Amino acid sequence: MPRHRRKRSIRLGMMLSVITILPVAFPQATKDSPYTLNVAVDEVSLTFHAADFHGTPIDDLKLTDLRLLDNGKRPRQIVSFEIHKNLPVRLGIVVDTSRSMLGYIGRNTSIVESFLTHQFRAEKDRAFLMRFDFQSEVRQDWTNDPASLTEALKKITAGYQSRLGGTALFDSIYKACHNQFGTSEPFAGNFILLFTDGIDNASHARLEDDIDICQKANTAIYIFQPEPPSMFADGQKILTKLATQTGGNIYFNQTPENVSDDLRVIDANLRSQYRLVYKLQRLKRDSSFHRIKLDSPTRGGVITARSGYYAVP
Repeated sequence: MPRHRRKRSIRLGMMLSVITILPVAFPQATKDSPYTLNVAVDEVSLTFHAADFHGTPIDDLKLTDLRLLDNGKRPRQIVSFEIHKNLPVRLGIVVDTSRSMLGYIGRNTSIVESFLTHQFRAEKDRAFLMRFDFQSEVRQDWTNDPASLTEALKKITAGYQSRLGGTALFDSIYKACHNQFGTSEPFAGNFILLFTDGIDNASHARLEDDIDICQKANTAIYIFQPEPPSMFADGQKILTKLATQTGGNIYFNQTPENVSDDLRVIDANLRSQYRLVYKLQRLKRDSSFHRIKLDSPTRGGVITARSGYYAVP
């Protein structure tokens, strides 16, 4: 079997050495409804989900099942640990319609339609559709109507004019997380389905700006990349970093059968999530990147979370 068929995705589970979580009093909740969490400036909020090696969500982890390091150090205090089940999802469909991606519009539309048909729950979920080349445009604002989204998808290339204008990937992702998810519910399964080759030659925003704003909006990015994985593709390196550091995943050159399985796992994980808030020994806001490592030695499986955060002022 060809190598690129075997390597369907880059798994984002993380392992680390044994540490001890400090025993503290903490509130623990299992809620289906949204909530508001006020976090002090010296606290770090981490959203994650867990699954076994078959992709089935693990929704009964306890704090004692977890091991956590922030820049190689254990936290000073665990402030709160909450479990949320049966969450609504807030989906951003972001499609690159620049010249290099026009040949994949049909494939990308098929993937989105599959999610809307099999995973989207109109009674509780919402989604929007954005296209971009050298500039971005919301083609369908937030809605719970799959038919409206599908109709907008069919017209996604209408008015196409970017022959030489370039591709503003970073600007578009920044706008999606800041403008769209900044107004979504305080806690939901926020994510973006992104369809692009990772090339950016027209943005003012940087990759680091995208990672920071999407982390603040609690929005994971899941990317469907049309080509097989290649160590020489700069666009793929950018996309892998974007997915990893927002708590999402990247999928390469998928078959229809694999796409169906991956969409099911994405949906299941986003509807069952954990939120952990902790304090460091000292949080120095010097814009440096803090690397997070989280696993569950007692339960195993794969824990998916953002790989870190920027300690911005």
